[in-house]
Amino acid sequence: MRYLEADYQGSEILTARKGALGLIALNRPRVLNSLSHDMILDFGKALDTFEADPHVAAVLITGEGERGLCAGGDIRMFYESGKAGDGKASHFLKAEYRLNARIAGFKKPYVVVMDGITMGGGVGVSSHGSHRIVTETTKLAMPETGIGFFPDIGATWLLSRASGELGTWMGLTGEAVNGADAITAGFADWYVPQDRVAELLERIAALPAPALAQSIASTIRDYTVDGPEGIFCEGRDMIDRCFGFDTVEEIIAALEKEGGDLAAKTLTAMRAKSPTSLKVALKMLREARHSTDLETCLEREFAGTCQVVKVPDFYEGIRAAIIDKDRNPKWSPATLKDVKPESVDAFFLKRRERLFG
Repeated sequence: MRYLEADYQGSEILTARKGALGLIALNRPRVLNSLSHDMILDFGKALDTFEADPHVAAVLITGEGERGLCAGGDIRMFYESGKAGDGKASHFLKAEYRLNARIAGFKKPYVVVMDGITMGGGVGVSSHGSHRIVTETTKLAMPETGIGFFPDIGATWLLSRASGELGTWMGLTGEAVNGADAITAGFADWYVPQDRVAELLERIAALPAPALAQSIASTIRDYTVDGPEGIFCEGRDMIDRCFGFDTVEEIIAALEKEGGDLAAKTLTAMRAKSPTSLKVALKMLREARHSTDLETCLEREFAGTCQVVKVPDFYEGIRAAIIDKDRNPKWSPATLKDVKPESVDAFFLKRRERLFG
């Protein structure tokens, strides 16, 4: 949603200046601002320009349209590239993951409004930032296990550092959480009612450059309220009990013994996901807990993507969700017990090509 009017320039990435604030807007509203390769490259160029500009004290990230900040990457392109073997998906991911690291290391305040749908790659361009605002419309998720993939864009770093086992629940179920839950899990910082966001951003843009960077947090805090309770308020004890295991089978068994509506809904969600993806995702999350930085997790995720395009679940998941839209994927293998350890281990083979260094 456009909260600030300015002289925007660009196509799929719009940029402008307002006071000492550099503005970046994702501009593919018809496809929920899903990220294309060109968008990612232009986003990075905009960050470079604003970081080097002494008159810009901070950047603001928003998404055009009414439905959300960003629904993720261009999944159809992934499907077509994997089928064709043309390497476009790999080039896209390389650029995207480097952008995620760029955002995490950005030297000026990075303010993002996580309106509406903020999923997958949308989490990547928001939750790695320094000043993350959610509203009553926020729906945040990492839904990759539902398309035969695993949480990426550095999400294994974020999920593994969520309080207790909240990140494990998010990563395996792919379920969306509201703004308050996003804050509880460490994916966002402040809850601001949507009808007050424009006033907040106008006030930030009016701050003089020397004081803007130091005043952003206190300014946002003036508009912050407590958001409505979400899943984690009532369910975090159950989540911590059931998701503390290191195998998906143990988690499923714990949920079956648990009882209660949330446990039942969680079981239903997990049983709809790719068994292979569930096992890969859990191992990714446990490996991330022992990692010391985001870039290590991104390298691990990047290596794993080489295997994703070699397994049938990736194509079947996208077919069911995007191509045929029947929402009825036929996973192969279809059960957890049939997923061989070596097929999971294949996602963790180090590749010669690296993202960093």
